[in-house]
Amino acid sequence: MKLTADKQKLKVCINTSWCKACGICIEFCPKKALGRDADDKAFWEHPDQCIRCGICAERCPDLAIELIKEE
Repeated sequence: MKLTADKQKLKVCINTSWCKACGICIEFCPKKALGRDADDKAFWEHPDQCIRCGICAERCPDLAIELIKEE
């Protein structure tokens, strides 16, 4: 899937202090763009695979993920 120009300007930001390492975002990501860091918390491991759909942010029970516009 080719990203539109608007979606290409978005990036996934994860507030690791809010993340409880539940892995829900990782499981729901349709492109497997998220991974686990050394503390088992989510991070944007494969931004090139990400389609910026926002499912990770919608499913995060801790509201630790948001898609923001890159400047």
